[in-house]
Amino acid sequence: MILSVSRRTDIPAFYSEWFINRIKEGFVYVRNPFNYNQVSKVKLSPDNVDCIVFWSKNPKPLVEKINILDDLKYKYYFQFTITPYKKDLEKNIGDKKDIINTFIDLSKLIGKNRVILRYDPILQNENYNVRFHVQAFDKLCTLLCNYTEKVIISFLDDYNKVIRNINSLKIREITGDDMKLIAYEFKGIADKHGLIIETCAEKIDLSEIGINHGKCIDGDLIESIIGYKIKNKNLLDGNREHCGCMKCIDIGQYDTCIHNCLYCYANVNKDKAIRNYKMHNPNSPILFGEYDEDQVKERKDVESYKTNNEDDITKQISLF
Repeated sequence: MILSVSRRTDIPAFYSEWFINRIKEGFVYVRNPFNYNQVSKVKLSPDNVDCIVFWSKNPKPLVEKINILDDLKYKYYFQFTITPYKKDLEKNIGDKKDIINTFIDLSKLIGKNRVILRYDPILQNENYNVRFHVQAFDKLCTLLCNYTEKVIISFLDDYNKVIRNINSLKIREITGDDMKLIAYEFKGIADKHGLIIETCAEKIDLSEIGINHGKCIDGDLIESIIGYKIKNKNLLDGNREHCGCMKCIDIGQYDTCIHNCLYCYANVNKDKAIRNYKMHNPNSPILFGEYDEDQVKERKDVESYKTNNEDDITKQISLF
């Protein structure tokens, strides 16, 4: 099983104590995001979890506890988002200098191949124009090129979903021509700094510029981290249209992140996110709120993806 922690909320930033408690207990309860009455029990033992993919804009609280995961032999990597926006868009994000330092510290601790830089979403208005993004991206790559191998970009595609939150900032929809112009500039910057650049869940084809569709939950990267071949590597998650991620189980909940980024798809209702956050108990098996124990059902698709082919295992391990 590949565990996603989490595309729905920032667990490393706000719920790291809860997550470590769940790891120690060996299971977690997860609500169906479309039916709150359905609650699944997911086993979290190292025998079931092949790799954990963390998503965060400020994982420092979890980084301070990362030795617990290492001691228990879990394998993991980070999708680490850093954007250049100010408080008008990211109301509760911490100081960007501190976040960049956390990125560097994490990379030194676990290796630059396991910390992927995300610059997303890219949006535009009067202040955040193409020139702004090009300058910001160049500065970020200059600071972090020695601490990562890959950068993932995406554009603000689902504009209508968040328009109520961003309307006052006069954010405009990004055209295909805008995307190609930004992508061309970004590709040159990434090449200059020796970084691979890919897109995340984007319909637009930028391969002629040299930017391919990415797989944020990447079976090839996972195999290189865990040291063995995995089954179902090409089975897609289907989380979003045009998403190339490998199938995973996400243990987060929507509307629980309090970064208060106005463009966020996963936490559109900011007041609801605060209310849900206040209902969080780090000792509960579920991220927030109450649940009916009689309605909890154990998920059956949580076994390890480890292949049974010993020849493949030996061949993979020999690469290290």
